[in-house]
Amino acid sequence: MGHEDRFDDLIASLGGFHRSWLVYLGIELGLFARVRDAGEAGITPAELASATGTSPEAVSAWSWATDAHDLTRFDDGRLTIDHDTAQILLDEGRSDFLGGQFVHAVVASMDWGGMVEFFRDGTPIGERPDRYRVAIERLTRQDIAVFFEEVLAALPQLAAELSRGGRAVDVHCGGGRWLVAMARRFPQLQLVGVEFEPDSVARARATIEAEGLTDRIEIRAARATDPGHSAEYDLAYFQYALHQLTDAPRVLAAAWAALRPGGRILVLDWPLPSAADEFRTRHGEIIAGVQLDELYQGTALATREQFLAWFADAGLPEPSAIDLPSGASVFLAERPA
Repeated sequence: MGHEDRFDDLIASLGGFHRSWLVYLGIELGLFARVRDAGEAGITPAELASATGTSPEAVSAWSWATDAHDLTRFDDGRLTIDHDTAQILLDEGRSDFLGGQFVHAVVASMDWGGMVEFFRDGTPIGERPDRYRVAIERLTRQDIAVFFEEVLAALPQLAAELSRGGRAVDVHCGGGRWLVAMARRFPQLQLVGVEFEPDSVARARATIEAEGLTDRIEIRAARATDPGHSAEYDLAYFQYALHQLTDAPRVLAAAWAALRPGGRILVLDWPLPSAADEFRTRHGEIIAGVQLDELYQGTALATREQFLAWFADAGLPEPSAIDLPSGASVFLAERPA
């Protein structure tokens, strides 16, 4: 790449910082949703500010900026948004939903004031504010869509068995959104969420109550190493969770012990690339940035090889490993019937 091309490339990256914040504001303040609701007729910045309870001056600047970044069109004083952009940024039930990625990236960066010191002494921050876990919950909406669109398509036998009922646990369940989605999709299924973060437990219980599902979903405040009783579950599920737990083999062994004969452990995660050429992609760029944030908080993404090693260290059978179209991977181990 020549000097001028490299300059243009780096300028685009600099603009990406502002673009991420424009997307974050558009999602969090409901600006994109209102623009989409206005349809082809569009909406003026003044009308948008009034509808969202925001500053007219700030929304006017946001309107020009989102047009400059090709997120909206601002013509003749009216804002519109094209169907594809709105769908990717707003529709949480799709595996190509990226709104949660933007929210997480921006919220995570709010804690990066100590990143220079982390690089100097290697000491992670350890604790994140509650807003970070809320952002993670937004991020994992995409994971839920990946589960329904890609994992179940790859594992039709699992989908058939879940349709007949049984009992499943979501270990480190966060705000409980996967549990709600599963209860809606599989009405015969009983579900348990295990969570140790107090604010996440509170949000999960509030969500389950608001959805009217307290008769089918139980939220337990417990460590990941204590998922339930022996032979309690047909499915133990980890969604973007196993790599963040301090003793993954011990957690897997505990989940295995809680399975009934024929039960399954299923781990859905976004593995760290194992080779340099995997990093040299758009997906690799994002994963590399996420890994930096993970290390900063004292956790770390894991390679596919590391996930397989955790299963081996737990004394479990080697899992089936399936790479999914979205870039996520699923690891599946089944207890003998």
